[in-house]
Amino acid sequence: MAKSATTRKESLLASVTRRWQEHGLGWRKVATVAAAVVAMGLGYHVMFGQNGLTAYEQKRQEARALNRQLQSLQRENELLKNHVDRLQSDPNAIEHQAREELHYTRPGEVIYTMPDAPGKPAKTP
Repeated sequence: MAKSATTRKESLLASVTRRWQEHGLGWRKVATVAAAVVAMGLGYHVMFGQNGLTAYEQKRQEARALNRQLQSLQRENELLKNHVDRLQSDPNAIEHQAREELHYTRPGEVIYTMPDAPGKPAKTP
């Protein structure tokens, strides 16, 4: 049974080969066309595949944006740490914060507040 399947494949291959030769197609031309098709398929996959050059470039841009965001957050974190350190150690910083946010005053002081500029929402304490 295995021999008959092999014989059928060989006869099919021989008939295909005969047809190619009748139409002027030789093995070299067929192999060249097949190689060109494979090369084009690989080229397409390299450019547009799941991990192709376009996906790689998108990931690089995303990585750059995330690095910029990380640097910005690190700077902000450093500023906040410095502010916390000042509030923990400097009485003047504590007083400034209390005056700014809570509108505290010393005895005898008067606070004058200016109206907000038009178009800006009013601050609420």
